[in-house]
Amino acid sequence: MDDPAKWYAVYTKSRNEKKLTGRLNEKGIEAYVPLRKTLKQWSDRKKFVEEPLISSYVFVNIQSSRYYDVLNTQGAVRYIWFNGKPASIPDSQIQLLKILATSGYDVECTSNSLPKGSHVRVTSGPLKGLTGELVNFAGNNKVILRLDTLDKVLVLTISPYFLESIAEN
Repeated sequence: MDDPAKWYAVYTKSRNEKKLTGRLNEKGIEAYVPLRKTLKQWSDRKKFVEEPLISSYVFVNIQSSRYYDVLNTQGAVRYIWFNGKPASIPDSQIQLLKILATSGYDVECTSNSLPKGSHVRVTSGPLKGLTGELVNFAGNNKVILRLDTLDKVLVLTISPYFLESIAEN
């Protein structure tokens, strides 16, 4: 029987995303944690650090036979479930996370449901063709990208000059 590898989201212990990714890679398991560079300020200095785009999540590309290999790795807590089984993440959403993590856009993630706005498409730049919902926060235009299988919402700042309105489905 064919057992193709699929992407799954794994919930991690707090602040264990990078460590878990390393441990899984050492076991030969493809693991991915989207990172973003953030400027942190301490009392004596400022420094850019890489932190997870989505806190406490690591994505693994595994066959079902490796299911418990992931859970038996220090730092892994559980799989994210959807409709009574581990949520399989489409390859296209993992690719989107990879693009967003390297795009240079100011991206943040929230688990809050946000009100629906106008549906838009990005017309230029590395995210050209991407669609989402436009919401206004404190005067900043932000595109909301819903990743339904993760129950998460990605928020990124983008100029309204790079957006065009599209009809809702």
